[in-house]
Amino acid sequence: MAFLQRLGPEFYDKVQRDIRARMAADGIDMLLLDAADDVLYTTGFAFRPNERPIALALTAQSAFLLIPELERDYALSQNAAADSVVYFEFPGVDRPFDVLARATGPIRGTIGHGFGMSVGRATELAATYPQARIVATGMVSTMRQIKYSEEVRLHREAARISDAMVASGVDLVTQAFRTGKPLPSEIELERHVVRHALDMMANEHEDVLHLATLAGGLINGGVKSAFPHGIESARRLEPNEIFILSLGCRVGGRASESERTFVLGEPSREHETYYRIAQEGQRIGTAGLIAGQTCASADIAALNYLHGAGMTPYVKHRVGHGMGVAFHESPWVEAGDQTVLQAGMVCSSEPGLYVPGVGGFRLADTVLVTQDGPESLTLYPRDFDAIVLG
Repeated sequence: MAFLQRLGPEFYDKVQRDIRARMAADGIDMLLLDAADDVLYTTGFAFRPNERPIALALTAQSAFLLIPELERDYALSQNAAADSVVYFEFPGVDRPFDVLARATGPIRGTIGHGFGMSVGRATELAATYPQARIVATGMVSTMRQIKYSEEVRLHREAARISDAMVASGVDLVTQAFRTGKPLPSEIELERHVVRHALDMMANEHEDVLHLATLAGGLINGGVKSAFPHGIESARRLEPNEIFILSLGCRVGGRASESERTFVLGEPSREHETYYRIAQEGQRIGTAGLIAGQTCASADIAALNYLHGAGMTPYVKHRVGHGMGVAFHESPWVEAGDQTVLQAGMVCSSEPGLYVPGVGGFRLADTVLVTQDGPESLTLYPRDFDAIVLG
């Protein structure tokens, strides 16, 4: 049976009901969400954001999706869970927020909007609703941290495909290495693993939710892998060096990522030493993702180990971040985030070491926080013998 990506109307009814409960508790009469991820989360409408406003306006009784004319049919084709309010163009003779205001009627109480709304758009919102108090709120960002069971199902499938992307990259490299053919470049590897993910969805899924980024990642080899976020190049991998495959995808708009460091050929003593330390740091980071503990505590435990192992010059970032509709979203698994971990959160665990002249050593897993402890959704092998390719 094919895997169904798209969530049904009953899911969005539940999401909007739960948001309304938070609105009532916070005294918000209308909530306006204009971030693409928030619109996807609350209505199921996936689109390419640009200068034309697209926003969900949620009141106690109504859900309006403000869209330009050129998106009307596309929103209908996705069964967006809100009534369409259509304006013609931006900036518009009939301006978008004026069109919305005619649908909602005057608001004399409090209008909330997401923290990411631009200053210019917030100013226009205030001018459109002069009798309302305009406030920024993170209620939906906070709500997104704890996944519904329907979302966990999507994260699990995205994790499975992310692991398969890593495996397909390994297969491409090892086949070339063993047959003496030219090794792939970073760009060629990226193209290959993305195509593999898209083929899996096309062949195994129904009603694929198309997003601006369905699959992708970071691929860096040799000493360049010591840049945590280096951009792929036409440089080909070389024998006896390390390379990182940091890969992920979104299924039904829910993200997962799988990442491993590999040695191609004969590993050096440095390769093994740094890898084993990075592996243990990641194990500690994952083990710290416990319901009832804080994001900070998981980060501190893992990074304290790395610092204690003498790795301070090579530690450049936190343990991880939340994942949901976006690859990176709150909470942040970092010493400055005191968010209490709760069952249903999905976080990455990916502390790393970046050694100039040698390379980067990083493992990443997508981890579900449960009442019984952390559950890694990505399962690609991580032992040193398994990541030495030859």
